[in-house]
Amino acid sequence: MPLDRDPRLDGLEVYRVGGAVRDARLGWPVKDTDWVVVGATPEAMRRRGFKPVGRDFPVFLHPETHEEYALARTERKSGHGYTGFVVHASPEVSLEEDLARRDLTINAMAETPGGTLVDPYRGLDDLEARRLRHVSPAFIEDPLRVLRTARFLARYADLGFVIAEETRELMRELVVSGELSHLVAERVWAETEKALGEPWPEVYFQALDECGALAELMPELADNPAALDAALGRLHRLPEDIADEALVRWRWARLVEHLDDAARERLAERLRLPKVHRDLARQAALTRCLRLAAGQELDATQVMTWLDGIDAWRRSERVAPLIALVSLDDAGLAADLALAWRLAAQVLPSPLVEEGFKGRALGEELARRRREAIAAALAS
Repeated sequence: MPLDRDPRLDGLEVYRVGGAVRDARLGWPVKDTDWVVVGATPEAMRRRGFKPVGRDFPVFLHPETHEEYALARTERKSGHGYTGFVVHASPEVSLEEDLARRDLTINAMAETPGGTLVDPYRGLDDLEARRLRHVSPAFIEDPLRVLRTARFLARYADLGFVIAEETRELMRELVVSGELSHLVAERVWAETEKALGEPWPEVYFQALDECGALAELMPELADNPAALDAALGRLHRLPEDIADEALVRWRWARLVEHLDDAARERLAERLRLPKVHRDLARQAALTRCLRLAAGQELDATQVMTWLDGIDAWRRSERVAPLIALVSLDDAGLAADLALAWRLAAQVLPSPLVEEGFKGRALGEELARRRREAIAAALAS
């Protein structure tokens, strides 16, 4: 239903805000549309059929479009971290006051249902100048904005966007203030996960490194600048034909594959990573070790250890993508591994059972014959 004909909105002062306004003017795909309602009360929204969903401030879902309508509000710093705010929502809060609490000027634009731009903080100027600039000095009150700014840079870097120097300085001040330590792991990972899905994820980590945030949040990555540069260069070197939903975990795996087991697990625990990301990172690290070992002379025991380590016998779907990963740097080794895997996978336990093997002896004989098959493949 067109917005200007929606009876639920008759008499309400509503504005489209945030990403929908920004991305439409950039020619970027608009995924979600959010609205701000000025001059209304929660009771008035409920009477019109809107469903309240906000836990900390009044946000409502349209009963038909399911788009979010938030009452105009202001925020006042009351504690540490991104949750340390007192929210004030009332009919007296103006649109300009609501927009003032936002992080970047390009996110502080609004437009009427008819498309008229409301831009009190010159977001359009910054959009055209390809500049990420904070709305107000209140930027420094929310440590999450350091990560969000870096993430927006990762999204729009190819369009020529840069972070304004005065905003970079506030990001550095936030780091020095110690506010980053009050960010919970889930929020740090949520922003990082989004950044890994952006077109230029390496820019996110570079921006965090430049302001000192990476050393605070992910010291295992920041400790070795040369290794970090190499890791960021791997983010676009991925196996072919990976599914879209696997992109983020593959990029994470490539980012951390050079870390030793202890450092990688320490980082994963600090960020409370999902198990699927931890597992793939470990598999990528094992594959990297195998590839480096092949620089000397690869033997059947090393390949067998790798296959055991990635649980290839039970999770055979893991093998092909990891061999494709090897092929990015060493096509010859990848071909050897593919042949070794094909021959070893043909050695099955059922014929050995028929020969009389059982229990521990069955496992040992199965491993021995698979190792022989791998050795034959490497020799050929």
